[in-house]
Amino acid sequence: MGLLLRNLLYGLRGLRKRPGLTAAVLVTLMIGIGATTAIYTVVYASLLAPLPYPHAEQLMIVWSKVSGERNGISAGDYLDWKRQNQSFQQMAAWTGGQFNVSTKDEPQPLPGRRATPGYFTLQGIPLQMGRDFIDEEGIPGKDHVLILTHHLWQRLGADPNIIGKTMQVSSTPYTVVGVLTPGLADRMQFDLVSPLAFTPEQINHDYHWILAMARLKPGVTRAQAQADMDAVTARIAKDFPNSNKGWGASVEPLKNDFLPPDRVRNLWLLLGAVAFLLLITCVNIANLLLAKGASRQREIAIRSSMGATRRQIFTQFLTESFVFALIGGALGVGLAVALLRIILSILPDGILPSEAVFQVDIPVMIVALVSTMLAGILFGSAPAWYAAKTDPADALKEGGRTSTGGSHQRMRRLLIVGEFGLALSLLAGAGLTLHSFWNITHIDLGVRTDHVLTFGLSQRAQRFATPQAMDSYYKQILTNVRSLTGVDSAAAVTGMPLEGTSDGMPLNVIGSSEPSDPALWQSAGFQSISPDYFKTFGITLVHGRELNEQDTDTSMRVCVVNEEFVRTRLKGLDPLRQRLLIQQIIPGSPQLGPWVEWQIVGVFHNVRAGDFRQPFSEVDVPIAQSPAPYMSIGVRTASDPAAMSKTIAAAVHAIDPQLALARIRTMDQVKDESLAEDRFSVVLFASFAAVGLLLAAIGIYGLMAYAVSQRTAELGLRLALGSGKGHIISLIMKEASFLAAIGLALGLAGAAIVGRTMRSTLYGVTSMDATVILVVAALLFLTALIASLIPALRGASIDPMEALRTE
Repeated sequence: MGLLLRNLLYGLRGLRKRPGLTAAVLVTLMIGIGATTAIYTVVYASLLAPLPYPHAEQLMIVWSKVSGERNGISAGDYLDWKRQNQSFQQMAAWTGGQFNVSTKDEPQPLPGRRATPGYFTLQGIPLQMGRDFIDEEGIPGKDHVLILTHHLWQRLGADPNIIGKTMQVSSTPYTVVGVLTPGLADRMQFDLVSPLAFTPEQINHDYHWILAMARLKPGVTRAQAQADMDAVTARIAKDFPNSNKGWGASVEPLKNDFLPPDRVRNLWLLLGAVAFLLLITCVNIANLLLAKGASRQREIAIRSSMGATRRQIFTQFLTESFVFALIGGALGVGLAVALLRIILSILPDGILPSEAVFQVDIPVMIVALVSTMLAGILFGSAPAWYAAKTDPADALKEGGRTSTGGSHQRMRRLLIVGEFGLALSLLAGAGLTLHSFWNITHIDLGVRTDHVLTFGLSQRAQRFATPQAMDSYYKQILTNVRSLTGVDSAAAVTGMPLEGTSDGMPLNVIGSSEPSDPALWQSAGFQSISPDYFKTFGITLVHGRELNEQDTDTSMRVCVVNEEFVRTRLKGLDPLRQRLLIQQIIPGSPQLGPWVEWQIVGVFHNVRAGDFRQPFSEVDVPIAQSPAPYMSIGVRTASDPAAMSKTIAAAVHAIDPQLALARIRTMDQVKDESLAEDRFSVVLFASFAAVGLLLAAIGIYGLMAYAVSQRTAELGLRLALGSGKGHIISLIMKEASFLAAIGLALGLAGAAIVGRTMRSTLYGVTSMDATVILVVAALLFLTALIASLIPALRGASIDPMEALRTE
């Protein structure tokens, strides 16, 4: 311990004696550790941290499963599962919803959930005030109660006596019975929750519209629960063969169950990118320390001649590296906190788990400490080893020209080669991501996003006596909006272009060779649209006709399909001669009606939605023939659509003052939000690549500058013997070019590995995209030349007589 303390004190004194080197090393290490810690914090919070629930390992999501794909659950299945299972302590169901909450100013659209009694008790989420829903509130008619998030409670004035008070929700009084504690629930995608009370018509096995969570009994494993649910679903399929034949259940841990695989892969890729950056950082610091170590050979020789062993010298140099690492790591953690704030500020909403808490906590600090120690070993071992093998006799000779100096140079050249290889791999990953994003932004979206304002409307189905009343209600709203000056057209749709259709419905092409069992039929996007939908959103009709005002609830049922549907489902058949068999949706009710035939009357150009990378099959039907209480409205305007938002809202409120407009956005904003996740990845990859490029430039600059300083006498002699300045510049630049070229050649293997790893996340880009590789290789090579030019010019300006006199 005494020796360690002496080495630490000696290392600290050395840092003060070499302020330039100290600053360069600490700043470089701070960047590497800071970026790594920030990204690891995101990955840890999203994928690795335990869920913030009591006994979180017991929490399971139970899905319906058919044809190998998981699905939502029908109310009938949920109730049977809850009664018949032997594996769960509790089971609760929930679904999303939009609540129109009346305020002093105007109705507010608030995201909400409807959940069965015991939903929060099952999860172990405590309430700050009040209570969870009780069993009797799961009965229709007794379900007009609310639980608020702490965040909403504060927005409403933080009334400490709010329990028992009423709020007007969709023109109906609801009583507040609880307020959740701050934290976890505030990060979720809802502001308030009401009971999910099943009406008799909702309790069926046909319509899959809810999700279910369950808590395992103590000692029961997931495998045992899965076997239990397999037996339960088999019994239900036997009792209800028409609706449940081929349906099963999948018991899955709650942790990360809602994260798409591509998103998980992207998080690991980002962590891999900063790992490359940290390696480049270590190589750079090793180069700096090797350069400084060469200038300390006389000091090492004196210490050796006075009795210091090689082990002691090695330990001393490694200790100095650890001093650098500890201080740089501490600075890096501070930088990580700032970087984390920046990352969270540009992180798109809702792409990471609601349970995730992004903070530099103890587990993250442990990883930061381990990374710092490993970095210290990586960049400190080579300088320590070379220092330990210095020959005191050679080092004390006049001029200190030793073979060790030459070996130092060889090691530094190898490190530069490795640094350029790593940099090429990192830049290749960033280049592939950027090229993929460019391809995505140039996909034919199938819609015109200019001059269109969009918003959502939602009403309770119980408000309307008949489906015709629902259709008439939205017709009035559209008529009022269309009458405004500056409005070219307006349309309603149950989904939203670029975001996805509202439903996926299994269907059969009548007369085709598809399976007779509806459970095996392929699904297609299914949505209801109003006349002028194509005009409003700029969608191109390629064959047949559009849906119009003549397509009413009393006329023949008709539909239009997209080109992808024609390609994948009709396979060469004339689409206008085909009829589809689709189960009827009962408007506003989670219940399916009879199977109905729909005549295809038109084909439209593919409209992208959700993941722009893949087109999907879509079927659109007239609102009059399949109305819904929830609609999205698009309004095409002659001028700036955002400037007309208040005027359009007033036109809607003239029909219904209590109707709230949700998520008022232009279509350009919808497009930007759809690309937000890809844009986030591009920004981070590009940032890390830029830092890697800068470190590579600094590394080769340092090597060339040191080489010129060591070859002062040689270069002076060349100049004295008649070599021109151009020859000296060329000599130095050739060495830099040679090292860079070798590094780039070796980096191709790393780029290939990176490309193969990223292949599933890219669009229109191969794993070894020639354009990307050539561009990033040229950029790196040009960077090497520019970084070497200053040392080369300095070498060419040496005064021959002064250099020879010094020697």
